[in-house]
Amino acid sequence: MDNALHDLNERLREFARARDWEQFHSPKNMAMALIGEAGELIEHFQWLTEEQSYRLPPDKLEEVRLEMADIFIYLIRLSDRLGVDLMAAVEDKIALNEAKYPADRVRGSSKKYNEYPGSEE
Repeated sequence: MDNALHDLNERLREFARARDWEQFHSPKNMAMALIGEAGELIEHFQWLTEEQSYRLPPDKLEEVRLEMADIFIYLIRLSDRLGVDLMAAVEDKIALNEAKYPADRVRGSSKKYNEYPGSEE
């Protein structure tokens, strides 16, 4: 695990332990909390145009920034509770995506990997 991520994980773990909150931090609860926070993030973009979504006013951008932090915190806690090395999982997923979506075949397209001619699935 990356040192910065490891240190953040330790800080979050200690934060929860100091408050006796680990009893509430089951994988199910962490996953549900993560989705709840993702919903709060989405609310900030609902009904905006593509262009507006790039140009959030400073106060709205700050709210979005903090929602993103909440999501990241819950994801780190979930990975800790399940014993998942999040950085290794990200590296593995990038490798899988590189295989599914070779740049020379998919450049400029938003199709799913199995929708390309010659795909196996």
